[in-house]
Amino acid sequence: MDLLSDAIAAVRIGQPTSNRLRAGDGWCYRFAPYEGAGFHVLLRGSGWLVPDEGEPVPLGAGDVVLVPHGSAHTLSATPDATGAVPFETAVPEPAGRTEFLCGKYRLDHARQHPVLADLPEVVHLPARIGRHPELRAAIDLLGAEVTEPRPGRATVVTGLLDLLLVYLIRAWLDGNPAPGWPQALRDREVAAALEELHTNPAAPWRIEDLAARVGLSRATLARRFTALTGRPPMAYLTWWRLTMAARLLRETELPLPSIASKVGYASPFALSHAFKRQFGVAPGGYRTPR
Repeated sequence: MDLLSDAIAAVRIGQPTSNRLRAGDGWCYRFAPYEGAGFHVLLRGSGWLVPDEGEPVPLGAGDVVLVPHGSAHTLSATPDATGAVPFETAVPEPAGRTEFLCGKYRLDHARQHPVLADLPEVVHLPARIGRHPELRAAIDLLGAEVTEPRPGRATVVTGLLDLLLVYLIRAWLDGNPAPGWPQALRDREVAAALEELHTNPAAPWRIEDLAARVGLSRATLARRFTALTGRPPMAYLTWWRLTMAARLLRETELPLPSIASKVGYASPFALSHAFKRQFGVAPGGYRTPR
């Protein structure tokens, strides 16, 4: 089990994209809200990320910014977003002194895992020597690949973008001591319980069985798990099973009985009832949205 990989896979709905741009003086680019997450890497120069809500974030060379919920924002040479033009209309300036790498991930926020939902509107990772070497390596490789067309470029860029998203979220989790999912993944017994549920979600779990597997009493596991994840263990399991069912409905042609079996429901009827309660639509309607 890899909870972060599961969380990302559950919401991915398309291929990520990226491009590299060099800008001249007085640049100011607007990014409209979108269904997914975005990132920016300032390769050289300096600038600002100006969110629609919140304070401007100063950026220096090597800084990385993740906008995990796809909220509207502006990249600008100054902390003022006035006069911003859509990024899609940007004209590269080969002699410009500022260069950045921008990208988007298409994600379905409707079935977003709480480890992703808990991310702030803006995750800013300043460049620091020796910090997050894997992230820096991925950025260097990605920057090189999007600069010139080479054989296999599309496959390499897609893989590097996936790596970049994982490294960005990892960096935030590692540097965040606040209660919640960062602590849940560092708590040995809670993390072990999550691993059990993700490894075999279709098993007929009971709270006492799960507690025994991780070496805690039923009451202690329930209290710690709920405090850190926001849901009791069995409620989390139900939510995760239905999230998996939603993904299978959208990404496969498996019949409903097969999906029910894969996610731990005894019958298609039981799955349909629970699915409609969580998503507000029957599985058939979710599979073929109007």
